[in-house]
Amino acid sequence: MPSATEQKIIDAAVRLFASQGYDATSVQEIVKAAEVTKGALYHYFRSKDDLLFEIYRLLITSQSADMDRIIGLGLSAAETVREILASLVTSTAERVDETAVFVRELHRLGEDRMTDFRAERRRYHETFLAVVEKGQAAGEFSSVVPADTVVRIALGVVNQLPMWFRPDGQKTPAQLAGEIADFVLAGLR
Repeated sequence: MPSATEQKIIDAAVRLFASQGYDATSVQEIVKAAEVTKGALYHYFRSKDDLLFEIYRLLITSQSADMDRIIGLGLSAAETVREILASLVTSTAERVDETAVFVRELHRLGEDRMTDFRAERRRYHETFLAVVEKGQAAGEFSSVVPADTVVRIALGVVNQLPMWFRPDGQKTPAQLAGEIADFVLAGLR
């Protein structure tokens, strides 16, 4: 959990990266928007790259913890898929600027950070995949479409949310989450 100062820096960076892009945002602008000193920023982050990675790390850590908690409930495969997707869509929609920044600026990460990113993303994907495969093996879901295709489609829809979801739009994150979960589950049955 970030300290109050660290969170101010992250929030300022998210706003600036979302509105003007990573390259166009200077460390000085982040410091000014966060109302902290450069020393405070560098106390928490060695570089803008570290700050960018932290934006992603906080999001994926939260989403992974939610998925692990849901799986730990011991629900049916359908209920587990519904809850995972609802949680993922809701958190992505509620943090749409953070998601947009990371999706748009992912290529900026250095090799070490990219390796960390890929490992966590793979863990999420494989865990969700195991739930779908278990449901297919038990006959709860149809096996017409391979589990890996189902997971790629479901996660692909979520990854595209920053392109079209608007917090001030007609649907709340919870409404959208239910609709996307219903859509995926209809395809699995």
